[in-house]
Amino acid sequence: MLRTTKALMLATDVGFVAYFTVTGLGLIPPEWAFAGYTDPVMVAWNWSFLWIDLAAGATGLTSLWLLRRAAASAAGTTLMLVSLVLTMASGLMAVAFWTLRGDFSLMWWIPNLYLLLFPLPAVVALVVRPPGRPAT
Repeated sequence: MLRTTKALMLATDVGFVAYFTVTGLGLIPPEWAFAGYTDPVMVAWNWSFLWIDLAAGATGLTSLWLLRRAAASAAGTTLMLVSLVLTMASGLMAVAFWTLRGDFSLMWWIPNLYLLLFPLPAVVALVVRPPGRPAT
């Protein structure tokens, strides 16, 4: 199960960097953009995710690197948990926002539900594993 999580983390963490690169360069086509995409308040809301997403990505990529170097790395496992929780928080914040706005575009709900839900099995596994048992 954690092998699948690691693959999803890699794709997601690289995706965080790619999303903000594409957004910063203004490459998202208007028909793919969320409602109010050019509204200054919405632009600020979107960019407010930069720090949590980059923190999730940095801790996730670092954890994957550490876990490759030493399969039972405590630091790698801890950073993996931090990354997964930050990723879930990012997805939850976005889903909560779109819910409050009453905006149910699948184009933005699906990726944010993914961010909220994909980490859940691994978070549970990392938190409830028996003491002394490696997470990888």
